[in-house]
Amino acid sequence: MTMLPVALVTDRGAARWTRGHPWIFRSDVSDAPITPGLVAVLDNRGRALGTALHSPLSELRLRFLAKPGIVIDADWWAARLRDSLARRARVDADAYRVVHGEGDGLPSLVVDRYADVVVAQLLSAGLETQRPMILDALQRVLVPRGILLRHDAGVRRREGLSEGVELVHGDVPQRVAVREGAVRWYAAPWDGQKTGAFLDQRPNREILSHAMSEGARALDCFSYHGSFALHLAARAREVVAVDISADALVRGAENAALNGFTNLVWTEGDAFEVLRSMERAGERFDAIALDPPAFAKNRGAIAGALRGYHEVNLRAMRLLAPGGLLLTASCSFHVGRSQFLEMLQHAAEDSGRTLVLERVLGQGEDHPELVTVPETGYLKGALLRAR
Repeated sequence: MTMLPVALVTDRGAARWTRGHPWIFRSDVSDAPITPGLVAVLDNRGRALGTALHSPLSELRLRFLAKPGIVIDADWWAARLRDSLARRARVDADAYRVVHGEGDGLPSLVVDRYADVVVAQLLSAGLETQRPMILDALQRVLVPRGILLRHDAGVRRREGLSEGVELVHGDVPQRVAVREGAVRWYAAPWDGQKTGAFLDQRPNREILSHAMSEGARALDCFSYHGSFALHLAARAREVVAVDISADALVRGAENAALNGFTNLVWTEGDAFEVLRSMERAGERFDAIALDPPAFAKNRGAIAGALRGYHEVNLRAMRLLAPGGLLLTASCSFHVGRSQFLEMLQHAAEDSGRTLVLERVLGQGEDHPELVTVPETGYLKGALLRAR
């Protein structure tokens, strides 16, 4: 067995792993190689702690991968991928996340499946050295038509890695028709948001659709390609889908046509302005989905983000018909769950409406959130009903 290079860590760094967090930062690494790759990690008394992915240019220097003595080879990657896939066995869709990085014990690795194609991201320098074995495992376990690497992510730049989109196996078309429950839509693996679509809200789309009354009038704000709107359209009388991007709405209309839906109205505009206009016009909706982009990209933006969330939720609350449902969410990691719920409390107070908290929401089971690794969880939401 080939001996791995060694990294030495401080007691504080070792304690992070003991507490269940897989990251050790630069300040807690006493000594390490100058090149990226797998390393054997020892504490300052020479005790073996495990094997890690090493990124020499990153503040996040070591990512825990396996316990001491475990050989990291192609078979190991394939076995871990099979374990991760098995945890998705109950997902009623052929578009879902197969590997959610640290949430599945495979740090800095993202693997999304869209029907018969796979889109992956290798987001650390240490992981990039494992590329051949990871691609081999993806082909062996998932047997895809094609594999695309969506490496157009800024985090790779901070790791000293190149950015771009690369076809590494087979064929991946510009559009892939996928199924999510009874609804079908087109993923855009080459140029869509994230790896081609927003997969983390999948169960929440079904929750709102099933909770909504048959024949209701619904509104989907920040609709993008219409993921919420499509699920609502399956049961609603009419769905108004709002997005600032005309191109996104064109793709949403294509998704509606794929399902044979003719009850959607596609509205281009800024959601804040559209909501204010609808309020002035006295419009009412039986179900509203609010799934905005991340308003807080860093900790310094939290206060402004909360003001934005307050404003858009306040307007939506005032548009609810009696008994109407509001599914609202935030994908801003830096806005915590408790902050989000407190914001909803204040927005409800200002709205003059009585709102019942029916359910607190999070990510789908294909985006597992580890209690000891808060970075694995970013999506939080709530289902509210107007009394």
